[in-house]
Amino acid sequence: MSSTKPGRPQMPVAALAAILVAATEASAQNTATRSAVLDPVVVTAARTSQPIADVLADITVIGADEILRSGVQSLAELLQRQPGVEILQNGGPGSVSGALIRGANRGQTLVLIDGLRAGSSSAGSTTLEAIPLDQIDRIEILRGPASSLYGADAIGGVVQVFTKQAQGQGIVANASAGYGTYNTAALSAGLSGTTGPLRYSLQAGGRRSDGFNAIVNPENFSYNGDRDGFSTKNLSASGSWTWAAGQELAAQYFGNRLNSQFDGGAPSFDDRTITTVQEWSVVSRNRINEAWSSAVTAGQGSDESVSETAFGNAPFKTTQRQYFWQNDFTLPRGTLGVILERREEHLTTDTDFVTTQRDTNSATGVYQLRYDAFALQANLRRDDSNQYGGKTTGGIALGYRLSPAWRVTAGASTGFKAPSFNDLYYPGFSNPNLVPETSKNVELGSYWTAAYDEVRWEARAIGFYNRVSDLIVFECDASFNCLPQNVDRATLQGVTLGLDLVWRDTRVTASLDLQDPKDDATGNLLPRRAREHGALKVLQQAGPVQLGVEFIASSLRYDDAADQIKMGGYGIVNLTLEWPFAKGLTLLLRGDNVFDKNYQLAADYSTGGATVFAGVRWQP
Repeated sequence: MSSTKPGRPQMPVAALAAILVAATEASAQNTATRSAVLDPVVVTAARTSQPIADVLADITVIGADEILRSGVQSLAELLQRQPGVEILQNGGPGSVSGALIRGANRGQTLVLIDGLRAGSSSAGSTTLEAIPLDQIDRIEILRGPASSLYGADAIGGVVQVFTKQAQGQGIVANASAGYGTYNTAALSAGLSGTTGPLRYSLQAGGRRSDGFNAIVNPENFSYNGDRDGFSTKNLSASGSWTWAAGQELAAQYFGNRLNSQFDGGAPSFDDRTITTVQEWSVVSRNRINEAWSSAVTAGQGSDESVSETAFGNAPFKTTQRQYFWQNDFTLPRGTLGVILERREEHLTTDTDFVTTQRDTNSATGVYQLRYDAFALQANLRRDDSNQYGGKTTGGIALGYRLSPAWRVTAGASTGFKAPSFNDLYYPGFSNPNLVPETSKNVELGSYWTAAYDEVRWEARAIGFYNRVSDLIVFECDASFNCLPQNVDRATLQGVTLGLDLVWRDTRVTASLDLQDPKDDATGNLLPRRAREHGALKVLQQAGPVQLGVEFIASSLRYDDAADQIKMGGYGIVNLTLEWPFAKGLTLLLRGDNVFDKNYQLAADYSTGGATVFAGVRWQP
C-alpha cells in the first residue's frame, strides 16, 4: 500500500507530467535522428577486448550515454535495473549498499575499478556507495563465478567500473548541475583531449543531500528521528603517451570522499561514516610483435572509513598493492592470455588484530578459440596466499551458432571467497581456522537475434545452478560463545530472461529473474533475496526529446535467515526526460517512484518515497 511520507515535499507528479507533455509537443516539429547501435567491446569476460556478440559468458554493458540518461543518484540504483542483480541499501543513496548477483551475497560480488580492487579487507566487501556515478564512463557486469579469471570473492559475479578517459580528437569539455528532492544538489565538470601522442582527462564532481530519516521503526535499537544526509567530493585524472607504434605508457587516478550520516541509536549524537576510496595505477602496454602483446601494471587501491558514533570512533583502512604482468599471444588456432599477479593487503586499525597483512600470488591462463560456428573459452587459475593457502579454480565455456539468428552456450566454473580479516582476527568474535567459501556452477544460455521489417530484437535465456559450500556464518554455542564457522551450504539456481527491442523511435529493454537462492539445511530463502524480480524500460524518441518509463518489481523477501522478518514485494514506476533544448545544452529530468510506493530493501529502513531530480548538462 502506498503512503505519503511526512516532512518531505510532495512529489509534483502533475508538474512532471506537464513538463513531459510540453517538451513532447515542442519537439513534434523536429526530425529525429537515430544512430546505429554498435556492439560494444568488453574486457571483463576474458581479461582482453572482445565484441560482446562473441562473449560466451552472461554479461551486461552499461555505456556512458545510458549512465548520463539514467539520472539515478547512485551506482546501486543503476545496478538495480540490470538483469540478475538485486541490491541492498540501508537508507538513501549515501548509505551502506551492495549488489547481490544471482542470489549470492554482497561479499561474494567482486567490484573492480579500472581493473583494481579497492574494497575493505576487514569487512570483506566493497563500499559501493563510495563509487560516484560522476566518475564512471562504463560498467561491465559479469554474472556467474569468475574466480578462474580474478581470484577470490567472485562467486556471484564481477562488477567492473571504468572511470572517465580521453575520448576522440582535440579538447572536449563537459559540465553538469542538478537539484532535487531533499535539497539534493550535484555539480560535475571535466576536460579531456588529445594532442599528438598524448591523451589526457580530468573530471571533478560533488553531490550532497539533506536526506531523510533512514530507520522508520521507532522500536529499532538504532532508531534516531533525524535526517540522514550525505556529501561527496570526487576527482579522477588519466593520461597516456604513445611513444612509438604499439608502445604506450599510461597512468590514472581516482578518489572519492563520502561523508554519510546514519542512525546509531543515540538521539543526541549525529552518527556518520567518512569513507575515502582511492585507486591509482601506471601501465606499460607493448606490442612485442604481431603475435605477442604485453602489459605491465602497478597500482594501489585503498578504502579508509571512520565511523563516528556516541560510543567512539572506529577507523579501518585497507590498502591493496597490486601488480600484473599480462601477455596475450595469437596462436595458429586461437589466442592465449597468461597473467601473473601479486596482491598485498594491509589493514590499519585501532582494533587489536593478531594479523593485519595478507599476500597472494596468482597465475592465470585464458585460452580462446573460434572455428566456424564453434567457440571455446577455458580459464585456469592458481592463487597462493600466506593466509588461506592455495586455491585452484577453473572455467570452461562453449558456444555454437546454430544459424545467423540462434546461438547457444554452455559453461561450468568454480569460485571461492576468502575469509575477511574481521572473520579471522577480530578480537573475541573471530576464528583464524576458517577456510574460503567455495562454489561450483553450471549454466546454459540461448540467444535469438533477428529483425523483421523495422523491428530488431535480441532475446536471451540463461539458466544457472550454483552450489556454495563452507559458507561462513556466525554461530553461538550453549554458553553464548559466538564465532564465525564454515558450516552452511546454499544452492543458487534460476533463470534470467532478457529482451532488447528497437522499433523505429522506440526502444524496449526488459529482464526477468526467476530464482531460488536457498539455505540447503533449512530450505529457507536467503536473506534479502526474492524469487522473482525484474525491470522494464521503454524509451521513446519524439523529435530531439527522449521520454522514458521504467518499471522495477520484486517479490517477497525476508530480512533474516529464519524467514521470519518479512519484506513485502513491490513495484515502482520511474519517469525520465532528456531534452537538448539549445546547442550543447541538455535538460535531464527524472521522477523516481512517482506513485510514492512504500517499500523496503532492508527491514526498518526507508527508501525515501517519491523524488524528483532535474539537471542540465553542457557538452559543446
